[in-house]
Amino acid sequence: MAAPPAAARIPAERTHHGDTVIDDYAWLADKDNPATIAFLDAENAYTEAMTADQAPLRSAIFDEIRARTQESDLSVPARKDGWWYYSRTVEGKQYALHCRRAVRPDALLAETREPPPTGDGGPLDGEEILLDGNELAAGQEFFSLGTFDVSPDGRLLAYSTDFAGSERFTMRVKDLTSGETAGDEIPGTFYGSAWSADGSALFYVTVDEAWRPYRVWRHLIGTPADTDVVVFEEADERFWVGVRLTRSERFLVISAASKLTSEVWLLDARHPGGEPAVVAPRRQGVEYEVEHQVTADGADRLLILHNDHAENFELAQVELADPPVADRTAWTPLVPHRDDTRLLGVDAFADHLVIYLRKDGLTGLRVLRADGSPYEIAFPEPVYRVSPGANPEYTARSYRLGYGSLVTPDSVYDCDTQTGELTLLRRRPVLPLPGGAEYDPADYEQHRLWATAPDGTRVPISLVCRAGTPLDGRAPFVLYGYGSYEISIDPGFTIPRLSLLDRGFGYAIAHVRGGGELGRRWYDDGKMLHKVNTFTDFVACARHLVSEGWTSPRRLVARGGSAGGLLVGAALNLAPDAFGAAVAQVPFVDALTSILDPSLPLTVTEWEEWGDPLHDPEVYRYMKSYSPYENVATDRPYPPVLAVTSLNDTRVLYTEPAKWIARLQAGARGGPFLLKTEMAAGHGGRSGRYDAWHEEAIVLAWIVATAGAADRSAVQRP
Repeated sequence: MAAPPAAARIPAERTHHGDTVIDDYAWLADKDNPATIAFLDAENAYTEAMTADQAPLRSAIFDEIRARTQESDLSVPARKDGWWYYSRTVEGKQYALHCRRAVRPDALLAETREPPPTGDGGPLDGEEILLDGNELAAGQEFFSLGTFDVSPDGRLLAYSTDFAGSERFTMRVKDLTSGETAGDEIPGTFYGSAWSADGSALFYVTVDEAWRPYRVWRHLIGTPADTDVVVFEEADERFWVGVRLTRSERFLVISAASKLTSEVWLLDARHPGGEPAVVAPRRQGVEYEVEHQVTADGADRLLILHNDHAENFELAQVELADPPVADRTAWTPLVPHRDDTRLLGVDAFADHLVIYLRKDGLTGLRVLRADGSPYEIAFPEPVYRVSPGANPEYTARSYRLGYGSLVTPDSVYDCDTQTGELTLLRRRPVLPLPGGAEYDPADYEQHRLWATAPDGTRVPISLVCRAGTPLDGRAPFVLYGYGSYEISIDPGFTIPRLSLLDRGFGYAIAHVRGGGELGRRWYDDGKMLHKVNTFTDFVACARHLVSEGWTSPRRLVARGGSAGGLLVGAALNLAPDAFGAAVAQVPFVDALTSILDPSLPLTVTEWEEWGDPLHDPEVYRYMKSYSPYENVATDRPYPPVLAVTSLNDTRVLYTEPAKWIARLQAGARGGPFLLKTEMAAGHGGRSGRYDAWHEEAIVLAWIVATAGAADRSAVQRP
């Protein structure tokens, strides 16, 4: 058996609040040190050697993912003014093509109401290719599109590209009439953009040295980028800045938000040279978002989704003023606060509103018609996820939404907002494997389970497996978790998961505290000085799966990414006996070191999520008690671990998993402990779809080989 590379131990001293820590692997933070790259290369070689026998399985799983995927495919077109906009993929090509086709006034009347058919995924007749990701990515190891924004008149396209994975983009503007891209470029931009009403000005965001988006700029089309003007700058290092248009296209919305507080400024999109006006000055702990609506009968109002004395948020309205300042005393509740319903967002149209919400651990959509009568769009499955779709037409009567479950492939519906009737426009194809049967959801079963945490809290679990899986503890399982930032891991469908399910695996999602599945309180109970609840919830879910006979500890694989990687690492320290293996992707496993350093990307903005260990000794002690790197044990065995990271990740630096694996390899029992570093990728891993499938096949093959499949020789046929 190959031996892991021995990382050099170079003691570095860190002292805070009277506590001195010796970190032997702090030197790995120097990305420019040839020894760092040599160590990462050596770890990659070790991982490859330790998994060489999995190569046939990796290849088989990749082939399964590809065979089940309709490679030439086309999204459901969405209408905006005189165009149908859509994207499509082409067999053998890594990236999507972004396209449009004119709405034909001489066509059948139906086409003015419904999108043209998607057919076999080929181009629509009369198609215009606005942007081809494959052409842009030619010769590059990595490619990511940050902004894709067509001007309101359909004449110009703003788009931005990243070729490193650092999430720092270069913005360009393309004339869609001539097909020419302007020579001027805007480097160093962030996600998000907004056009003025006439398309003469483009607003965009840039970041500071700590990677915090903090400035909104105005670029006049046809002028050099170095003459662009800052229209908003956020000095408070806790706050991020974004820019967008309201659905009505009347206002540019500049938002400044921390984890606890937000503030919104509006600028009339018809007057891009004007000054933005604040809607309501920020108040610590109060979050709000703003949408604009001009109704069919001429009422002009702002819609304000806020948590001022409304923990799960309420939707208020206020008559539009000039300037658009909304005195809090004038906010009139439109959808009042409820303890059992978390309001997430609102889409405004000329004659209705659609409210995105969460209730009983599931997402939902509520339509509020012009007469004020509400109804919720209902679905029959026990676990599912529903989400807003592409709805660019402000005067549309139908509402586009997305739907899926653990067994139902991603589906696109139009809902008639007057009658509530749902029309299925498309369900993602799942092609049969060569010689296999068609995909049938009835071959699988999905469940909602509840585990009990040590403090008595009931924690939901969503689960899918082959129909008839016996409850005798023999089935291998993956338990996935995240549990931070009020982000929910909702139960949805993926094609790669079928390669596990058809090998006898079950798949479960632990909806732990720190996420948003059960409302704002669920989030608050898993952050700051309550963070350990996230980890004990996850362990409780693992124990529950075992106690109910779904699996056994040696066949249970923990999996999580980013903050979910922190969850996996902390759970392993708490209960290494609860798991047979663990996968941690871009894992936040050296959390204390990172949150102590305000010069790092995200750190100051994260103090309202984790606490401020730099200035608060209680937070320091608490974070040190759970940070995975700080708590690697030498007195008990750990299961095998696969950590996956990316060299150019700016959200969770490669340093964290590199140090964690080095410490596990040097002092922990059990394992093996493997580190795989993508040398040309960012936080999301490899960018092309085939590259991403290869990466996923590596992880799934390791899971199958480590936890054991019910049938390793072949995929079980439905």
